[in-house]
Amino acid sequence: MKKISTLFAKNPNDLARVINKINAENAWVLNGEAIATRKFDGTAVAIIGGELFKRFDAKKGRTIPENAIPCQEADLITGHHPHWVKCDRLKSADQFFFEGFDRLEAKTDGTYELCGPKVQGNPEKLRAHTLMKHGSEILDFVSFDFDDLEQFLAENDIEGIVFHHASDGRMCKLRKSDFGIKRLDLEAV
Repeated sequence: MKKISTLFAKNPNDLARVINKINAENAWVLNGEAIATRKFDGTAVAIIGGELFKRFDAKKGRTIPENAIPCQEADLITGHHPHWVKCDRLKSADQFFFEGFDRLEAKTDGTYELCGPKVQGNPEKLRAHTLMKHGSEILDFVSFDFDDLEQFLAENDIEGIVFHHASDGRMCKLRKSDFGIKRLDLEAV
């Protein structure tokens, strides 16, 4: 699973935020070629040939494990170089991955997000470790306007949106944090 760009351009004075200017490579979203889906907040996994893999980033000189599957070429600027590494039932570090995997009725090849009680502080507020299929929750929008998307993200407790090209597999994303918005703590509300 390769890194995907942000729908809008980054603020040159604060690279954690976006500005109201579309990234040229993502103009297809505004041209009506996008399907918007929910971005889940967890850790990326893949099912490949019916087997479970977790994401590993070989950034900053980390040694790439034997048999790791590269997801893309290394980014020469950031050093980001994601791979898929096969999960091992005998490793305690992989137990939550298998809890989510074992709960799946159909172990369909593809990419997923592992979410649950012991993942990223459980922002999805799940009671059990779960694999959420990428692209599985379609979001319905009238407008992909900058202000409308910011308002949608402010009003909904989700990490963000992933836009999928309707026919060729391209993707881009937009997160709450791109606008400086934090996730709600529903238990405190």
